[in-house]
Amino acid sequence: MPDQVQGETTRIIAMRHGETAWNVDTRLQGQLDVPLNDHGRVQARRAAQALAHDAPDAIYSSDLSRALETAQAAAAVLGHPITTDTGLRERCFGIWEGHTYAEVERQWPDESEQWRLRNPAFGPDQGETLQGFSDRVVATVTRLAATHPGQTVLLVAHGGVLDCLYRAASRIALNAPRTWELPNTGINRLLYTGSGFTLIGWADVHHLDDGALDESNDATARFA
Repeated sequence: MPDQVQGETTRIIAMRHGETAWNVDTRLQGQLDVPLNDHGRVQARRAAQALAHDAPDAIYSSDLSRALETAQAAAAVLGHPITTDTGLRERCFGIWEGHTYAEVERQWPDESEQWRLRNPAFGPDQGETLQGFSDRVVATVTRLAATHPGQTVLLVAHGGVLDCLYRAASRIALNAPRTWELPNTGINRLLYTGSGFTLIGWADVHHLDDGALDESNDATARFA
């Protein structure tokens, strides 16, 4: 694929999936396929309506059902097919998946400390390192954005994916504490050119009249 010409801009709308029962339970989902709960489906429909005026040219989604169902709500309004990409999946947390954050702290205290400190080289047993995860996300979104110069793309993914994009666009180190929100169905806006990503708007949840569950509300702020 040829490099994107300097100055040709791709507009990116990146959105986290709607709420799941495991978000509420503070349980690590990772790459386990957890569906939306009823509230998450309402959030997805509201976000879809809010995106109608953006008229994106393409929709990409993680293939995990919580993201794909959120993308399907948008596709029904926007009239575009969805292309799934495994590169947009959440970070794989290996043997930690399915456990609550409290359980992880209790059962793997030394390892959870490395997670809390955001050690880029650390990954749970059978899981991805933070650096490997970030490299995968940035490469995937770069590849997708580079195929749509001058257009707008909608990406539906996960909190960890969006955190990586925020850091890439803001030039913030992976091990820096997170001070920004990652709410369910929050609408985030970036630009991409051949020189990289630029942040233009983040965590817009005006389409929700009762708020969204940010990852900081489900205990992940301790590990971000």
